[in-house]
Amino acid sequence: MAIYKRVKTLDPVDAAYLAGLIDGEGSVSLSRKHRNENRQLVISISSTERQLLTYAQDVLGAGKITNKRTYRAHHTPSVTFAITNRQALDLLKQVAPYLKSYKADRAAFILQHYVRLTPRNGKYSSEQKTEREVFTERLLALRPNAR
Repeated sequence: MAIYKRVKTLDPVDAAYLAGLIDGEGSVSLSRKHRNENRQLVISISSTERQLLTYAQDVLGAGKITNKRTYRAHHTPSVTFAITNRQALDLLKQVAPYLKSYKADRAAFILQHYVRLTPRNGKYSSEQKTEREVFTERLLALRPNAR
C-alpha cells in the first residue's frame, strides 16, 4: 500500500472554519493541468486576504498559494490556495461533516468513489476509464441549486 503525504489532523474548530472557507470562497472539483491528462481532485480557496490562506496552509501543513492575475486596475489583487489529490482527499475527510452547501454532496460523492476509481499509477483499464468518466460527469453535475 502506498504511503501518501497527509495533511495535519485538524481540531474540530479548524475543520469547521476551513469548511466555511471552502463553502463560501472555495471549490471542490476535478480539474486538469493539461488537456490530455486525467482530472485530479482539487480543493481551492480564493481570497483578497493572503493571511487567511496562509492560515489554511499552516494549519494543514500542505497546499500551495498562488497570486491570481488582476485584469483591471481597480480590482483588488487576490490569491488562491490549492491542495490536490490524496492530500485534498485527506482534507475532505476532515471537513466534510461541516460543509453545508452543494460542496457537501460533492465531498460525500468523492469520499465514496474517488480512491476506487483513481489508480495510483494513473493507468486505467477501459472499464475503469469508462467508470471514471461517469464519476466525473456525475460529480461535476452536483452544482448550486441542483440539490
